[in-house]
Amino acid sequence: MKLLFKIFFLSFLTLFLSACSSMGKGMVEAFFEQQDAVDTRVCEIWGKAFDGLAPFLDNRHGKLKVLMVHGVGDHLPGHSTQFVEKLAAELDLPVMSARKKNIALTSIYDKSKNLGNLSIVRLLSKDRSKELMFYELTWSAITAKQKEALAYDNSGEYSFRRAEINNLMKQFSNSTGPDPIIYLGQSREDILVSFEQAFCWMIKSEWQNLPDGLSEACAFNDDGLAKNLAVDQYAFVSHSLGSRITIDGLQRIAARIDRRDVDFKEALKHKKIPVYMMSNQLPMLQLGEKLPVVSNQKPSYCLPGGDKYEKRVLASTPIIAFSDPNDLLSYAIPQGFVEKYLDSRLCTDVTNININVAKIINAFNFGKVANPLDAHIGYATDDRVLALIAKGIGNIRASKMVNERCRWVETID
Repeated sequence: MKLLFKIFFLSFLTLFLSACSSMGKGMVEAFFEQQDAVDTRVCEIWGKAFDGLAPFLDNRHGKLKVLMVHGVGDHLPGHSTQFVEKLAAELDLPVMSARKKNIALTSIYDKSKNLGNLSIVRLLSKDRSKELMFYELTWSAITAKQKEALAYDNSGEYSFRRAEINNLMKQFSNSTGPDPIIYLGQSREDILVSFEQAFCWMIKSEWQNLPDGLSEACAFNDDGLAKNLAVDQYAFVSHSLGSRITIDGLQRIAARIDRRDVDFKEALKHKKIPVYMMSNQLPMLQLGEKLPVVSNQKPSYCLPGGDKYEKRVLASTPIIAFSDPNDLLSYAIPQGFVEKYLDSRLCTDVTNININVAKIINAFNFGKVANPLDAHIGYATDDRVLALIAKGIGNIRASKMVNERCRWVETID
């Protein structure tokens, strides 16, 4: 897919490079060398200080568990590998399980359903004192069957009529475009159950007790869930549509919390679970959506002494939203959006991070340009994004690179 993006961008560059054919080779080479000489990409942070994942690794009574939820497009298990390896390096976790475990997700009510795959890898510090269990949810199997309706458009009968670059882009469009539409239709329930199942397995089992290569369902009322929830630490990492799935999944759990086990509910409302959103699309994907069951009541649910404080679902849900302004599918989250469109019982706070993950070049006399496709997929491999997720901002662990290259505007209540 990345090759496709590069081909698209190179075809764009050809437009203005052809206008400079009179320039000498040395001058053109010098121009591109100058573009790479100094990295001036923007990194601007608005929000409260946050710690990142690193402090969770100091938990002596439990483990850190992180779930990654992908966005649009066809994905296979293993899509998070590069992100995981860079995160492990940033957190100084050089020891990895020899193999991953995989669970074929299904519904507890209908075990014939294929709800995607959950892949788990175990990461440890060299002295084994710190442990991270990383869970990768691959839900695209749910939408793949419906997208077969467009397979004819990729066949030779139609594709040969297009210019080569246009054909590559049409294949990309056919892979990614239908997912938000499908999510708003009948498959929404299955995708949210897939998320719930991933979260349930994330809470339920230690590494040695996780099933591997089996199709199994997890129940929130299983023995041990509340105990694990009380001692382990959790976080979500999401991309594009995956952010909508994560928030909708948490709001779905919030709407059904009264039916959960009493011990589970009690343990959950003392948890702080951050969500790191890359290429955040919540505002766009909210269009046409219903309001949550509970909104505009955050003080009542989230402040000690509030009249509904004991009915909160989580102690806190910090959202760290990464958006490249050149990513055409990414949006910052305004405060008014949080109050109106996110369930008050999640006790959400937002930190917006405006960050260029795609390089911006000065296209001679045409102005500055950045590849919007690179701007959409570049978050998971950007060193500043990884450093912020791992160690946050405004604390003693914060990365030197982040302190030097990011401008932070701290906000207060």
